[in-house]
Amino acid sequence: MSEIQPLDDLTLYDPFEGMRFTMHRCFLCGTPTAPPQDTIPVFADWLMTRYNLRERQIKLLDMSIVQYQDLRIACCPRCRTQHVEPLEARMEAAAEKGVAGFREVDEQTLFLWLGKMFYGILVTELLTELDPLARPQYPLAENALLLRRFQAFFQPLQALRVPMEYDDFTPASIFILEADPREDTMPFEYDDDLSTMGFSIKLGNAVLVACLVDNGIIQQAMRRVYQDAYRPLHPVQIAEFKARVYYAAYILNVIPDYYPRAVRPGDTEVVLDTLIDDVTTSIFNPWENSAYGQSLLEMWKRWQIPLEEILRNPAEPLTFLYDADGQPQVLEHFPQKAG
Repeated sequence: MSEIQPLDDLTLYDPFEGMRFTMHRCFLCGTPTAPPQDTIPVFADWLMTRYNLRERQIKLLDMSIVQYQDLRIACCPRCRTQHVEPLEARMEAAAEKGVAGFREVDEQTLFLWLGKMFYGILVTELLTELDPLARPQYPLAENALLLRRFQAFFQPLQALRVPMEYDDFTPASIFILEADPREDTMPFEYDDDLSTMGFSIKLGNAVLVACLVDNGIIQQAMRRVYQDAYRPLHPVQIAEFKARVYYAAYILNVIPDYYPRAVRPGDTEVVLDTLIDDVTTSIFNPWENSAYGQSLLEMWKRWQIPLEEILRNPAEPLTFLYDADGQPQVLEHFPQKAG
């Protein structure tokens, strides 16, 4: 009999206490697991099958290369069958309908699905830093700001296992974009930024872009741009939208705190409240076009747009989302340079 008893349905788990990141404890509840059988893929089997990802390679922060099929996290049989597999089945059904299907899914479910993948990558990054025969040295633990951000993110993520209501907030900013098929040559794309908790995944004509721990602040700040982008977009326009989200996440100056209310007899869910400390400071650090230009440069690599062109007018960086009059621009083809 294990010395660790399973958590009850309304008890939250804290893997950050003692930094318990391992392939020998379920990532959702902490129950001891036996790899390799007690594991789940970070990117679900249906996703890898549909987009031929199994042998595709991904580069981790330590520059090591792994295949998508080898990205796995520990998960006990109960959490796998009762929580993860139903979530993936729901998202597989949504993906069948493309953009419209994703837009029908509620925000909490989208957050849990994106968050599960993000967390799987995060744990993989942590485990690649370990020598299991030596005392664990977690670079994460040396960065107090990052650690606090990850801890905050994991609280609402536990709604994947614990029936949970977010009281009057959404944990993340999630945007669902539609790719115009005319010059769209990439059925699948994925990238993330662990330091800002930015995340993007492209599945066919649907592109999901998120900041996973901002209480929806970036979505509020980008409300007008998102409304203007609610139409089929050329891939270079989608890349620009992502640059805006990632840069906004970079200059975001607050980290939410989450507080579960005390569970009383008869309760059937945990209610999570939120508070943003330091409300005297500005929510965003100043927007600097030179730094934003670097974000555009990174996102526009495929089109080889040089930084001097992006920042030709330092006061107004290059945009494909808007025309010279500041109106939403329909872009059917990427403008090729003459001669």
